[in-house]
Amino acid sequence: MRTAAHHLHKAGRSHSFSHSLTVFSFITLVFMSRHLDLTEFSEPNVFNYSTLLLSEKGDALYVGAREAIFELSKKDVSVRNNKVLWNVADNHIAKCTLKGKSKERDCLNYIRVLQVVDDERLYACGTHAFQPQCDYLNLGNFSLSGRPEDGRGKCSFDPSQSFTTVMVDGELYSGTAYNFLGSEPIISRYSPSQSLLRTEYSTSWLNEPSFVFADVIREDADRGDGEGDKIYYFFTEVSVEYEFFSKLLIPRVARVCKGDLGGQRTLQKKWTSFLKAKLVCSMSELNFVFNVVHDIFILKGETWRDTVIYGVFTSQWGNVGLSAVCAYNIAAVEKVFSKGKYMQKATVEQSHTKWIRHNGATPSPRPGACINNQMRQQNISSSLHLPDKTLQFVKDHPLLEDPVLPIGNGPRLIAKDVNYTQIVVDRVQALDQKIYDVIFTGTDKGVLHKSVVFEKEVHIMEEIQLLKNPEPIKSLLFSSETRSLYAGSDSGVVQSPTAFCSHYQSCFDCILARDPYCAWDHRTATCVNIFDAPRQSHRRLIQSLNGDADKCPSSKSHVRVKLGSSAELPCVATSNLAQVMWKSNGTVLTETSSFLLMGEGGLLIYSVGPEDQGHYECWSIEWAPAAGKNFTRLLASYVLTLDPPPRPPHQTRHTTTTLSSQDASIERATESNGKTDRAISTGGTSSFFATAQLTSPPQTDSSLTQAPSSTIRIQLKHALPPSSKGPHPDSLAPKAEYLEHSNSTIALLLLFLLFFLLFLAALVYNCYMQYLPAPCLQLRAALLGSHKSEHQPEYRACEAGFMETSATDKINLTVQPTQNGSHTTQKLQALRDTGYETEPEPEYSNGQIHCHNSSQEKPFDVDCEAQPIQFADADEPHC
Repeated sequence: MRTAAHHLHKAGRSHSFSHSLTVFSFITLVFMSRHLDLTEFSEPNVFNYSTLLLSEKGDALYVGAREAIFELSKKDVSVRNNKVLWNVADNHIAKCTLKGKSKERDCLNYIRVLQVVDDERLYACGTHAFQPQCDYLNLGNFSLSGRPEDGRGKCSFDPSQSFTTVMVDGELYSGTAYNFLGSEPIISRYSPSQSLLRTEYSTSWLNEPSFVFADVIREDADRGDGEGDKIYYFFTEVSVEYEFFSKLLIPRVARVCKGDLGGQRTLQKKWTSFLKAKLVCSMSELNFVFNVVHDIFILKGETWRDTVIYGVFTSQWGNVGLSAVCAYNIAAVEKVFSKGKYMQKATVEQSHTKWIRHNGATPSPRPGACINNQMRQQNISSSLHLPDKTLQFVKDHPLLEDPVLPIGNGPRLIAKDVNYTQIVVDRVQALDQKIYDVIFTGTDKGVLHKSVVFEKEVHIMEEIQLLKNPEPIKSLLFSSETRSLYAGSDSGVVQSPTAFCSHYQSCFDCILARDPYCAWDHRTATCVNIFDAPRQSHRRLIQSLNGDADKCPSSKSHVRVKLGSSAELPCVATSNLAQVMWKSNGTVLTETSSFLLMGEGGLLIYSVGPEDQGHYECWSIEWAPAAGKNFTRLLASYVLTLDPPPRPPHQTRHTTTTLSSQDASIERATESNGKTDRAISTGGTSSFFATAQLTSPPQTDSSLTQAPSSTIRIQLKHALPPSSKGPHPDSLAPKAEYLEHSNSTIALLLLFLLFFLLFLAALVYNCYMQYLPAPCLQLRAALLGSHKSEHQPEYRACEAGFMETSATDKINLTVQPTQNGSHTTQKLQALRDTGYETEPEPEYSNGQIHCHNSSQEKPFDVDCEAQPIQFADADEPHC
């Protein structure tokens, strides 16, 4: 789905079932009613604005609602010119409630019929509390004549019951139910000068029909056969020719002749020309049938052969969620009625009645045919002169076997997840001088779909939310004079233009919409309606209904960003049927660590560096079924360059010195711990990363507002080996420049100084607590030497003796006798001074160690018996 101001849906793809069939899952352009300049009309306590009638000569739109008739301006439906009320008397309401109908809903007067009689009168009919009545509405004073007529057969009893009417030369042709229960459907004609003409009460003629539309097809003067005008009815009825486990619905088209007067003896006051055929709207590839017709629009051409019948269909099984638009040539319909085979009832086993093809002889003249020149040559100038054999045959064989097939043998359009209720079609001549049919279909959710018919496809251009509330569109009219659509619903009337060209903001949007109404004016840089633009300006307008937007002038936008900041390049996805592709200097981009393809089709480049400079292009790739190939269109083009701020020389030197001092401090801290860790990379350098979260007061420097976050990332590089050359100054310039953009550098340096002081404090503490090796203990002894006792020289001698003794020398130590006088002798290896206390062994009575008295040379130059050693570094030795 694509929109000029609000993009609601993203890329979808059409699937072609045949050359004339296209299934659309997504709509190209979506408009909401609150964003459009729509004109509305409604009045408090008035509902069901379902009957609309356009005046061809005057500026009037007549609206039939519940107990009211309005005259609105068709140029602006919000302007009400006249209003008349048509209420129901209390006694009629009482009779209606006695029949079990609702007083508040059913027992009111719903205006269902509005037809033009002449320039001064309208014929109006209403349900009138389940007692239909009709009356004439005088347009001069906009009032009812007050002489109501019986409306049975002209208007439905039930306001929710389907019906159809058309006024032809002062005669009312209608299709509706004739009784209160709705069990007697009829197709009838009421004429002031002739008697009532109607269908037979037979399921063979009409079997529970649901009427949707009726209209007249005029005969051309040059046709030559002299058959006269014909009235076509469209409805859905229960099938009589197919057996099914439930009622199977069949869409039908029926035809009667305007000059039909009924039979002389057979079919008196009945139609002698009534025939019906099946309308086919199906996907033969999937064996799926759309068997319920909801509305019909007859698009009339210059001649009767140019007439095309458009219909909207759904499936009988509503859980499928598909709607279809099928189109039929009037010539194909005429061929079925003039040459098609008849069907007849046949009794088979178990008394099941079937309909089979009639293979016997067909009477002459052809049953159901209109009076033509050939019949007149046989002295049959009226249906009253038809032979009884022909009349009896058409009475028993009203159904034709041959179906009416659609153009292309399939639907023009199939839409998913929508239920079409109404349809109108406009024929538009585009700037290429070709004629295109633009289809407008209303849904049961108050939405209008706009589509254009090409040679082998239908392209849905727009989805317009006409009604504020999701309710069905019950009537839809089109005015070629005002180029407006009029939609009627339960809540009101809405007027909408046929095109919203001004909502396309660019040439690419205007061209890719493929709207025959719209073209791009490069002088004013706007998308205009070709019918509003002067004809002399059509030469400078750009329009391409095949979606080729190469004619659009290309334009590049220059984007300048600072080093290290982020750059966002917008690109509007102009069609839900297209995919977006980005190129950088001619290379297709994918999502990497430096680029992020955003959901709306844009491109985000973060931490912009010198290598990111260049040309960026956003392309649209859309499959065109008509051409059988992909169309690529340039949607946006950018030139990205860096805009570095001026750098004072002293500031650069200060930053470099700061980084060098940090390197030195970190190296000293590492060496003090006795370890040197260096990671040798491929280039012979190692990197140290430090990340610090800094919280600082609000800054006024404009450069700070471009920083994506308060996290500062610093990269310090050390060269290995030390004798090698350091990094080139240019490699540190981007990092130093990044630091220049932040006033938090001083705080960062103070933080590192604090860490260094904490390290020194920890080092001193561990040295004092005797947790470190010998060098630290010697430093500690040197610092605390003034506190030693007078036995210092002897202590040093003892300590030196221990340090100089070889690890393999054995020292015999004699433990003092225990209480029972026994001696325990143990050979211990010489102990090295590790800086830790020596715990006494459990078997020693008092932990005193004595030297062994023997002739062996003593390991010490002092008397150890008089100076027993408890600790290697004791401050008060006993030795």
